Amino acid sequence: MTKMSKQTFDKIVERAIRRIPGEIRACLDNMSISVQDRPSQELLEEMGMQADDLLLGVYEGVPLPERTVSEPPLYPDVIFLFQEHLEEVCGTPEEMEREIEITVVHEVAHFLGMDEERLAELGYA
Repeated sequence: MTKMSKQTFDKIVERAIRRIPGEIRACLDNMSISVQDRPSQELLEEMGMQADDLLLGVYEGVPLPERTVSEPPLYPDVIFLFQEHLEEVCGTPEEMEREIEITVVHEVAHFLGMDEERLAELGYA
């Protein structure tokens, strides 16, 4: 797929989020989604990835099961989507919409502590 404008990509992200089941989408109310061109070298290194590995998205925050009342998170939760990597793996806007949906659901699952079995039940594993 060729490079698309930020505005077009943002519209695809919005459509993808509307496709996510309400049970999962509700978790996005207290979380932001940030679109970046690509992940930083530092992030890839932290995740044990090589510079040429394709990272589509990542959750940054404190997962719900790890939170305590006495030690609330210091920063808001964020899901980062990496536009250039998504453009590399998707051939059409429809494929990109589905891949963004899957990526966001997986990142929300990290926040919830959801296992692969539950993701499979929802059609995302």
